[in-house]
Amino acid sequence: MSITLWIKNPLAIFTANEQDARGGLVIQNGKIIELVAQGQQPKTAIDQVYLANQDVIIPGLINSHHHFYQTLTRAWKPVVNAPLFPWLVNLYPVWAKLTPEQLHLATQVALAELVMSGCTLAADHHYLFPSQLTDAIDIQVKAAEELGMRVMLTRGSMSLGQAQGGLPPQHTVQDMQTILEDSERLVQQYHQRGADAMVNIALAPCSPFSVTPEIMRASADLAEKLDVRLHTHLAETLDEEAFCLKMFGMRTVDYLESVGWLNSRTWLAHGIHFNAEEIQRLGKNGVGICHCPHSNMRLASGICPTIDLMASGAKVGLGVDGSASGDASNLILEAKQALYLQRLKYGAEQITPELALGWATQGSAQLLGREQHLGQLAPDFQADLAFYRLDELRFSGSHDPISALLLCGADQAQHVMVNGKWVVKDREVLGLDLDKLRAEHHAAAKRLLAA
Repeated sequence: MSITLWIKNPLAIFTANEQDARGGLVIQNGKIIELVAQGQQPKTAIDQVYLANQDVIIPGLINSHHHFYQTLTRAWKPVVNAPLFPWLVNLYPVWAKLTPEQLHLATQVALAELVMSGCTLAADHHYLFPSQLTDAIDIQVKAAEELGMRVMLTRGSMSLGQAQGGLPPQHTVQDMQTILEDSERLVQQYHQRGADAMVNIALAPCSPFSVTPEIMRASADLAEKLDVRLHTHLAETLDEEAFCLKMFGMRTVDYLESVGWLNSRTWLAHGIHFNAEEIQRLGKNGVGICHCPHSNMRLASGICPTIDLMASGAKVGLGVDGSASGDASNLILEAKQALYLQRLKYGAEQITPELALGWATQGSAQLLGREQHLGQLAPDFQADLAFYRLDELRFSGSHDPISALLLCGADQAQHVMVNGKWVVKDREVLGLDLDKLRAEHHAAAKRLLAA
């Protein structure tokens, strides 16, 4: 039987669209069917009421770039102070030893961290397919289903090994036919197209320094044929820019266009080192950019030009990046970091808490092609919600609840709802033994580094 739930009179609510929902939301069949204005009653007959007068409610946060497997290599001493290229060169051989069990645990930990922070949809960029881990995306689908989270799982790839002038060790790369056949299999087997889709698949050759132009072009063709999205790293560091100039004789955006990726199907991770002309081209062609502030600061990569990109027409979202460069999978803290880092570039007046939360909700939904039904609180949108409490000492004396989430440093949601179902209640992930997971994951991390 369908239950109609009124989430009544929240302490504060951020809809991401300026609609009045201060009287709450009405939920039915996994969707928002009504926004209730302040002081009003629902027009719909109500079966259950949840009194939300202690809760700050926002749309479920959406993480548009991650590497789940990297939760196993956080704060590894040999790379703590390394920039991107030496960081990768040292970690590639470690990651190449990943087992199916380790990936499952790593995915569970990343998703559990994310959902506890208020995230309801997470995109992962998995590009490691050593011989013992050819079914990596299948493993991630299972882990996400167990937790009840939405995912955009990208079938990444590496095809340009060190022997061809790339960064990855030769034993971590795959041939083009294997990559394309598995990509098509995964889309056909798992990609869901409805408004309530829990699993999406995208195609994601890793980066200019780890794949050939041929696999980039073939992936673009396949994505168009299958009608799925495209994802890659681009313009993260000056080293990458120099690599593209040396290897391909062109800058990163020229390279992107040369392989058929300069279009609205594409979203890019990082997007830091663009010149003014390139920013205009990205916006004109509807390309999306995922800002990853924690990772960009840790690896000293630079600052994404978010406002310039948005002014050009590009879409901007937010991601925690891999948990070996961001080192945590906490999207509400990522929004706080985006607020502060972008203020250094653009000033306090332009970069508001609402803008940063918009990147983490509506913006990321646009990057993932889900903006018609996720990332806002509005009728006919999916009931993906994050609830926060301001009852800890850090919030004492705060006055604006929405600003307090970021300025005072909220780091965990009280409740989280995905598709109209409670996934987190009273800060506990339902159906998950967190102590057991933590112990098994930590042991797996030790084994990986000892192997």
